[in-house]
Amino acid sequence: DPHIKVLYNKRGVSDYALYDEAGIEERTGVRPADYVQYAALRGDKSDNLPGVPGVGEKTAAKLINNYGGIEGIYAAVEDQTPKLKQNLSENEAQVRLNLDLMELVRDVPLEVALDELRPGEPDHEEIKRLFDFLEFRTLHERLNEVIGGGEGIASVEREVLEAEITSASDASEVAAALGSLAKASTVAIGLSDEEPDAGIAVVTSPSDAEVLWIRGDLLDDPEVDKAVSGLGGTNGVALHDAKPFLRGWQETHQRIPDLTLDTAIAAYLLDPADSTYLLVDVLERYTEFELPDVAATPSGQLDFGSLDTDDETVDVSVVAARNALAVDRLIEPIRAAMDAQGLTKLNETIEVPLIEVLARMEAVGIGVDVAELTRLRDHLTSEVTRLRELIHADAGEEFNVNSTKQLREILFERLELTPQKKTKTGYSTDAASLEKLRGAHPIIEHLLDYREVEKLRSTYGEGLLAEVGEGDRIRATFNQTVARTGRLSSDKPNLHNIPVRSEMGRAFRKAFVPRDGFELLVADYNQIELRCIAHLAEDPGLIGSFEAGDDIHNATASRVFDVEPADVTIEQRSKAKMVSYGLAYGMEAYGLSQRLDIAVEEAAEILKAYFDAFPAVRTYMDDTVAEARQRGYTETLFGRRRKIPELSSSNFRVRQAGERQAMNAGIQGLAADIFKVALVNLDHELRASEVQSELVLQVHDEVIVEVAPDERDAMGELTTNVMANA
Repeated sequence: DPHIKVLYNKRGVSDYALYDEAGIEERTGVRPADYVQYAALRGDKSDNLPGVPGVGEKTAAKLINNYGGIEGIYAAVEDQTPKLKQNLSENEAQVRLNLDLMELVRDVPLEVALDELRPGEPDHEEIKRLFDFLEFRTLHERLNEVIGGGEGIASVEREVLEAEITSASDASEVAAALGSLAKASTVAIGLSDEEPDAGIAVVTSPSDAEVLWIRGDLLDDPEVDKAVSGLGGTNGVALHDAKPFLRGWQETHQRIPDLTLDTAIAAYLLDPADSTYLLVDVLERYTEFELPDVAATPSGQLDFGSLDTDDETVDVSVVAARNALAVDRLIEPIRAAMDAQGLTKLNETIEVPLIEVLARMEAVGIGVDVAELTRLRDHLTSEVTRLRELIHADAGEEFNVNSTKQLREILFERLELTPQKKTKTGYSTDAASLEKLRGAHPIIEHLLDYREVEKLRSTYGEGLLAEVGEGDRIRATFNQTVARTGRLSSDKPNLHNIPVRSEMGRAFRKAFVPRDGFELLVADYNQIELRCIAHLAEDPGLIGSFEAGDDIHNATASRVFDVEPADVTIEQRSKAKMVSYGLAYGMEAYGLSQRLDIAVEEAAEILKAYFDAFPAVRTYMDDTVAEARQRGYTETLFGRRRKIPELSSSNFRVRQAGERQAMNAGIQGLAADIFKVALVNLDHELRASEVQSELVLQVHDEVIVEVAPDERDAMGELTTNVMANA
């Protein structure tokens, strides 16, 4: 009406139009009062309300204007063309339903007066609490500009850390200064670089912000080495992202300083969903302090290359000193936060000891047969060329096989294959779509083979060779703060994803070799995730199968499909195996149907049969989700927590994803904790035994030990016992 206008978004939030009555009529061809009837004919895709086929915006407007509305149109339906008459008649029920659904209900009884709807004064304390919790630091200031007033909404006044630096001139001075710290509380160490040879900074007086800078050349002195290694007495030392430092230190020093706190690992335990654990971010998250406005490096330390200053004395010692002071300021609040969440034991007994284990594994690395890797790379290169030529022959012309646009034209225009899925940019050529086209044309098989071989060539053929270092060994990086479930990950290169299902993938695994005269001992957990499910659910059927030493997938299939164990078919065992593994990831009927390439209804029946056979598992899953929804997080038996805010989402799909995460977190997290305990204990036993054998790699639930010639039997027994007792 004349008093109401509509703000209509065209694209995004900045391109909009303000419509009045004339504007609506100009846009739609009908008066605003007739808009609902016009929309009922045309339909509304955004609300999933279909209109009359063949009646678009122009036809709908013409009909409304000619006949005055829906009633007039249907009174004169016989006057329309045969096709329009048929479409109007067949869809009359839908049109009248649209009319009912599209018009806003305006007679709801309200027990509130207009005056009660006026905005009140902001609750500044509650706003500050909420914004602090959500870490909306910049938004504090922006909101304050809009609503004005309220001291509580102002941005937090933070103290910028500045250290009082003392530089030692010789080893005796360093040793003397550090000697007084031997029995102090946890001593904070700061780094200027990922490598320790650039020097370290040690907080000597936290209250006065006094820091001792020790140059890299002094660290090599035996007197200094001994003093640094003895820092903190029983309370140890604290660093941020300590692993690179420990890895470098152990290569040139006899003893590693006793690490008791890594503030990056602690921040990860407190919230494994955070996207970053840089020192500058963690400091602002848990304290009222901040570091100078400089760029943070990937390791979380500071890089003064972008510091806006005329002070030419700013150097690595300043960076390290401020980092040391930042770590010191974090020790108390971050330990208090871990105590409050019951994470202290997990941190002290598993995560912190594991840092040293991973640092040693990274330093040692694993040997590779460079000649074999080169041969595999060259073979894959020639295979890629062969498959590309076959694809060109199938297509009848040459084109860029890696170009989605060109491939789309070849498959769906030139060869006229049936598209399986449409995306925003056109018909999909992803793996799932191509799989559905298997058998439709020879080009599909060649394309799938080409993609697999090309990925192996680029990722492993070229990738692994590029990472070979000293002694023909690959030294990957192992990450503790990436996977939300607590699992370890690997990069530079990723040794966790080398494929094992294809023959070529297995060939790459064989290229990993021990040093001369040694052997590789490989030990992994058998069905650890299913054992975790059996234990957590206390399901007698699963526990009984494990205790009897049965083939667990065969035993599961026997119960699910109600057949004797000896009569279980390969297909039934395969389906039971997929269900068992899928449960660890919260998989439901749709996911199972995709994995097994069966109808959703059949997948749902298999899942029902599984839960009928193992009812305690269903109860555990349901209870886990309910408990996580009530708490807001899941918790493993070791106390590892994972927040799942998705469980309270108003979006059904997001809530479903949260439920899958809740089911997954306890199982995956427990398996991760057990494996970490095994790694820590195995490393401890190897060093305590003073053997030559070394722990060189972990891949998922698998450990690889490089075993000396005369230690084979002892290492087999030791590894088995440690892993079984973890």
